[in-house]
Amino acid sequence: MKLAVLAALFGSAAAFAPAQTGKATTALNAFESELGAQAPLGFFDPLGLLDDADQERFDRLRYVEIKHGRIAQLAFLGNI
Repeated sequence: MKLAVLAALFGSAAAFAPAQTGKATTALNAFESELGAQAPLGFFDPLGLLDDADQERFDRLRYVEIKHGRIAQLAFLGNI
């Protein structure tokens, strides 16, 4: 009985201990300083589209993303 109470005390104390978290890193560090790279994740590229890309390809993809976003906004408003 004493062992069960002791185990319950240690279990409840461990529930309030701070969680051990590691620093999130990404494999691609080339675009870490670009606009949109946020602190917890850094540069987020889940599909790996920029694994072997240079700055020109990155700029092109960013331009196309902004253009498609603007077209989607105009379509939502009924202008297209």
